[in-house]
Amino acid sequence: MDRSLFLAPALEVAPLLLGARLTVLGSPESGFSGAPVTLRITEVEAYHGVGTPGPYDAGSHSRDRRTERNASMFGPPGHAYVYFSYGMHFALNMVCSPEGAASGVLIRAGEIVAGADIARSRREAGRSSTPKPDRQLARGPGNVASALGITRPTHDGLDLFAAPFELRAAPIVSKRIAAGPRVGVSGEAGSSTFPWRFWIDGDPTVSAYRPGRNVPK
Repeated sequence: MDRSLFLAPALEVAPLLLGARLTVLGSPESGFSGAPVTLRITEVEAYHGVGTPGPYDAGSHSRDRRTERNASMFGPPGHAYVYFSYGMHFALNMVCSPEGAASGVLIRAGEIVAGADIARSRREAGRSSTPKPDRQLARGPGNVASALGITRPTHDGLDLFAAPFELRAAPIVSKRIAAGPRVGVSGEAGSSTFPWRFWIDGDPTVSAYRPGRNVPK
């Protein structure tokens, strides 16, 4: 995959990431060595912020200004923006647009195509639950981050084209791309006015749609 792709706004980049392979190596304790986990991306969402053309995106972390929390979203394109969501889990975004402008693609779901045993052990750590089927290992942004071992302290701001990441374009571009409103986003930003969620239609790893609060009918 060419880094220059990420110079475009997230809305243009998002559907092009479907089918791409993202590999994350080891842990920081091991110097990012060890067995990798690879995700085939099947669901994404685009978010625009300050400096990126288009309508005001009230669902974006960078909608109004740069802060300590969202600083990576204003950073170099092709880098990671990782945030802690609802005090529960991390979420991985790929930064788009030229540095200084803010936009990003949230990785919402995917298929673990290598390292499934590692991903499963991370998902089930500390839990006495029934083993997760493969299709659920990385369904939903929090599960994506958990399966890949992504955290904000370790991965926020890192280059997606250097260790511990490896990003490869989809070997075959899917012809089954669907689009619709983003999951759980409140107000107009979560309505059909913003069909900024993209997924591979019919793929069993894609998460279920859930509308946000006060979304106009």
